[in-house]
Amino acid sequence: MRAYHLSRVLIAALAVVGLGLVGTGLTRLPARPPQPDGAAAPHLTVPAPSLPPLPRAVPVEVRIPTIDVRAPLVAVAADGAGALEVPPLDRPGVAGWYRPGVSPGETGNAVLVGHVDSPAGPAVFFHLGQLRPGDTIEVVRTDTRVVRFAVDGVEAYPKDRFPTDLVYGPAETAGLRLITCGGRFDRDDGEYVDNVIVFATRAS
Repeated sequence: MRAYHLSRVLIAALAVVGLGLVGTGLTRLPARPPQPDGAAAPHLTVPAPSLPPLPRAVPVEVRIPTIDVRAPLVAVAADGAGALEVPPLDRPGVAGWYRPGVSPGETGNAVLVGHVDSPAGPAVFFHLGQLRPGDTIEVVRTDTRVVRFAVDGVEAYPKDRFPTDLVYGPAETAGLRLITCGGRFDRDDGEYVDNVIVFATRAS
């Protein structure tokens, strides 16, 4: 039986506190995703251009040219148990937008989540760890606007030390957070040990 892995994000008080993978029938170790190199300190305030915030609109696609991602977005939210809904595993090329939060372009941090791998191999956010400061992320919205973000930094965090405030805390500008799994794969637990998080700010 082939192994598969399902991303999950645990939410407490509407804040993500972890993201991991669960393996079923594991017979092999998955390929290790690229790891961030700590090229920037995302906890520092990054200057943003003076751009008026956009009104709320549903995002429908995310584009990351550096890692050749062009993926549709589906809305996700927390279920009754506090687990974040994620795109179905049989659609590994799809990412999710955290609907209870802000939309990309509004003031605050919009959050996108995606699988790192699937039964067929690498999934939509497998290469997030390759991104570097200055790389571009674009989000297409239903109002036909394309919102451009510049990467501020990429970091890996142990699942038990998820930076809730950095991801979901208040912000004075339009930010974007992309989340997936990463780090070492723990075969005993059937999970990756880290979360990889991309921090980005809206660019002109």
